[in-house]
Amino acid sequence: MESPADYKIEPGPDGPTARLTGSWTAEGVGAAAAGLARALGGERRVTLDLTKVNRLDTAGAYSMIRAAGPAYDLDRVKGRPAALRLMKLVGEASARKAVARPAPTGFHELTIRIGKGVVNVALEGLETMVFLGHLLVVLARTVVNLFTHPKRVRWAALVSTIERAGLDAIPIVALTSFFIGAVIALLGINQLRQFGAEVFSVELIGIAVLREFGIVITAVLLAGRSASAFAAEIGSMKMNQEIDAMQVLGVDPFEALVFPRFGALLIAIPLLTFVAVLSGLFGGLVVVWNVLGLGPSFFLQRIVDNVGIENFWVGLSKAPVMAAVIAGIGCRQGLEVGVDVESLGRRVTAAVVHAIFAIIMIDAAFALMYMELGV
Repeated sequence: MESPADYKIEPGPDGPTARLTGSWTAEGVGAAAAGLARALGGERRVTLDLTKVNRLDTAGAYSMIRAAGPAYDLDRVKGRPAALRLMKLVGEASARKAVARPAPTGFHELTIRIGKGVVNVALEGLETMVFLGHLLVVLARTVVNLFTHPKRVRWAALVSTIERAGLDAIPIVALTSFFIGAVIALLGINQLRQFGAEVFSVELIGIAVLREFGIVITAVLLAGRSASAFAAEIGSMKMNQEIDAMQVLGVDPFEALVFPRFGALLIAIPLLTFVAVLSGLFGGLVVVWNVLGLGPSFFLQRIVDNVGIENFWVGLSKAPVMAAVIAGIGCRQGLEVGVDVESLGRRVTAAVVHAIFAIIMIDAAFALMYMELGV
């Protein structure tokens, strides 16, 4: 067992000499450093004799230098070459003053923020491509398992997520779409009344609900409801190191956590879109019936004759893309959560904001594409 750090002060004509013994390390220095500082008492010329020191590390060297105080002089240190080199290294490091750089202001600060923003956008793009690649591999593996090893597919997690993200969202989707359809009907009637064409509000309701508002309202509601839930669930598991434990056990988090949520939204959003379309048309029908006195049979006949099923398929064609974007953004933000609660809140917020922004952009892209195709 190594002896603890100790010292002995011997006076001399050229100043006192501190003969150090034992192990002057982070574990062994103990109270010897404070005792040495009191014994020297700020002597102007002190010699440190390290020849009997068994072990020495940076913590022990720094404690010796602090005990010697302003009187410390490397030329008055005796010991083995290795000990002298360590004392020199620690002495130079402790004497170095930190450079106080002024905080950037004005245009300099603006350029720094812009630069950081550009770098962050590039890193986000790279991480998104990595996430997308991993997800595509898992999807391909799952499709193969559907035909070769169906038991490997996590059916329980998939069905449970469909229930939470799909069936449980029917009331809020139906209610919101009902009022959206009613508002469109009121606005259409008020505007078309100036031209004596109130009856064409039926076509306005049908096209708006079937092509745009049915899928957009559904996607926005699920962005706020499911994307945030996915980010919070996966983020909490990331904070509790459950995802690390899954990887240690050989379980792919993408296969166990991302795919069930991804597949659930692919199935749930088209169904919810259908519910939203029916509810939106019903809201418009109620307003037209009460304001214009046009019955349900007249309303539905004009929808069938002048709007057609094509607009329904145009709106429904956006559903798989919206589902993939919402699930992907929610799961990716959850996997990016750090170890603190602040990171969880920031990522959940980012999941909702990014998902809604992506929904609006995708809807605009689809509108331009169908306009060019003449659909």
